[in-house]
Amino acid sequence: MVEPALTAWRAARRGKGLDIGRPPQHDLRRIMDAILYVDRTGIPWRYLPHDFAPWETVYGYFAAWQKDGVFHQLNGILRQLVRQAESRNAEPSACVLNVQSVKTSANVPASGQGIDAGKKIAGRKRHLGVDTLGLLLAVWVTAASVSDNVGGIHLLSRIATQTRRSERPGRTPGTAPEPSITAHVSVSTSKPSAGIRPRRDSR
Repeated sequence: MVEPALTAWRAARRGKGLDIGRPPQHDLRRIMDAILYVDRTGIPWRYLPHDFAPWETVYGYFAAWQKDGVFHQLNGILRQLVRQAESRNAEPSACVLNVQSVKTSANVPASGQGIDAGKKIAGRKRHLGVDTLGLLLAVWVTAASVSDNVGGIHLLSRIATQTRRSERPGRTPGTAPEPSITAHVSVSTSKPSAGIRPRRDSR
């Protein structure tokens, strides 16, 4: 799943250029392994073990993949595979939105923080959208001062754009598929929620 997506990304990048110069020398799967290592351990990029490519190279790929939406693409492919393994449609028809205000550490810039007036929490706010299996659809991190309505509208707009049914009964052939998403919204404080129970009637 990972290797074909990364190989296609590299081919597309080289296709946009003159395809001259030295050929790529780093294995993209190993680059991904290095990125996952940093994410899992939380170490600074400069402390990346020498078993991987130079940290500057790894970070360069990370920044490029983030900009080009590669991580979003991989998450979408993985979500579809899991849903199909659970005998669900590849794209969801319902989603759950959750808003959580959390306190931030002292080293977070003031420009990235805010105050949630309702919960009396100074920090940031996590806006999450998942399907009924708990699989991630969209996430948006803002200052805690951003209202839940603004966050919910932003998430729903992204989810409706990303998850479109390929076939809908009664749709005129040749027209673009319309989004079909039903949302359930939940709001929580800084205490993590207990979890999400799958809705067995959602397909």
